[in-house]
Amino acid sequence: QVHLAESGGGSVQAGGSLSLSCTASAYVACMGWFRQAPGKRRERVATIYTGGPNTYYAASVKDRFTISEDFAKNTVYLQMNNLRPEDTAMYSCAADRAACGNTLDLYAFRGQGTQVTVSS
Repeated sequence: QVHLAESGGGSVQAGGSLSLSCTASAYVACMGWFRQAPGKRRERVATIYTGGPNTYYAASVKDRFTISEDFAKNTVYLQMNNLRPEDTAMYSCAADRAACGNTLDLYAFRGQGTQVTVSS
């Protein structure tokens, strides 16, 4: 079992920035973030695969969010700039030993989640 420790998040005004980090207790091949707002579908935000490294960004965050990794530390970072009210959601770290899937259920390990709130 791999444990994921998340940090970051919080509240910010629109246009501001926040960062998230997630550290895995052991090596994983893929790490990233999903988010879900009340009443909305869960969305894959950004993931990074150590084998590439290949990165994925949702269209809604591309050019505003940047995912990076320090795989020596089993840690992934998500820098979120120019935040919008629609970015408000619970952000959950996800990791898997094999691949980066498109849905959260494909990830073997998941964090507890951290809230991001963007006010207008």
